[in-house]
Amino acid sequence: MAEVKKISLKYVVLAFVIAVAFILLLSVDQRVNQPPEEELIAVEEQLGISIDPVTTKEIYEVQDGDNLSIILEDFEIPFNTIFKIIRKDTNQSVRNIRPGDKVVFSYNANTVNTIEIIKDSQEVLLISIADEITIQQVQKTIDLIPTSNFGMVESSFYRAAMDANIPDSIIMDFAYIFGWDVDFVFDVRKGDQFWVSYETEYIDGDQVSNGDIAFAAFLNQGKLYIAQRFIDENQGKQYFDDQGNNVRKAFLRAPLDFAYISSHFNPNRMHPILHKIKAHNGVDYAAKRNTPVMASGDGVISFAGWKSGYGKTLEIRHGGDITTLYAHLEDFEKNIKQGSKVSQGDLIAFVGDSGLATAPHLHYEFRVGKKRTDPVKVKLPNAQSISSNQKAEFLLEVETNLQAALAQMPNLALSDRFSDL
Repeated sequence: MAEVKKISLKYVVLAFVIAVAFILLLSVDQRVNQPPEEELIAVEEQLGISIDPVTTKEIYEVQDGDNLSIILEDFEIPFNTIFKIIRKDTNQSVRNIRPGDKVVFSYNANTVNTIEIIKDSQEVLLISIADEITIQQVQKTIDLIPTSNFGMVESSFYRAAMDANIPDSIIMDFAYIFGWDVDFVFDVRKGDQFWVSYETEYIDGDQVSNGDIAFAAFLNQGKLYIAQRFIDENQGKQYFDDQGNNVRKAFLRAPLDFAYISSHFNPNRMHPILHKIKAHNGVDYAAKRNTPVMASGDGVISFAGWKSGYGKTLEIRHGGDITTLYAHLEDFEKNIKQGSKVSQGDLIAFVGDSGLATAPHLHYEFRVGKKRTDPVKVKLPNAQSISSNQKAEFLLEVETNLQAALAQMPNLALSDRFSDL
């Protein structure tokens, strides 16, 4: 039997010391491009000045479903610090974040020393974590920086707006505001003009919002559309045309983004599967499977389930004895069920081909009482107009903004409605 060599104790100790030293070296926090403290001190002594660490900021906008603890973890705030913040937040003012709130992380070198939660211009919560955890409510002034841009369509509205240096979020808001009356896929033409004035919020020199449209004008095929932002005493912030009518209709013209209408409203249509004349009491929007479907108006889910040839179907009961129906769905949004209240634009379902359908699409019906109406041609009711006692103030704002738009939109005066400006 071979003799087993004994390992000297001193070699065991030496190996242990080397392993511990290696682990300690790996655990050292190597700051990228950050000179060691002794080097900074040496430079300060040579130059006779004090070198302050670089201060930077990161801004995060709270999304629906966000949790403060998770946000802090994502920005590498130590768990022990997060725990102390939560314990210090006795009235839950910090934890009660809402979509749209801004969380601002201020770094001294690479270390977070303050966190600000900006809820609105009156409520800014400052969390200091430099020495000890403190939470205080502070007043900060929001500076509104106004910007206006003009553009003319050559190929598409989106391309023209980008060429005019309009931020992407403003382009989307512009299309949404005028989307009640203009189809930005099919209605836009070469030579159409647009002018938009928007405000961007800054706090301490840092941008905290993507901007909010104050006024917009769109000259589409010779017809002028106006949207003036105004704080109505009954409805809050709304957009109105030059006469004070709300540009927002009570219903979306189409409850989804779609490629084209594959089948129109037709009481004498030949059914593609049953091969017999069967009234088509709605509109079919061709769209990819799982395309999001939105509620076309405020209401209550009156039916959610399987309905014979319609397949998976949702029905929403609205005011004014109006009902909308959404059929051939792939699935419902997880929180949707019979009795659920929904608001216009809420996600309610996803496009599919359930029931008697030859391909994925949304079948959409618009009913007034028991009468089915063509959703494409029905006259959609306007939302509430501006308060009568505020109309004079509103019209003054419109006139001022129209004059500014006229200075940059050369074809605006050609519009019949405004040729006398």
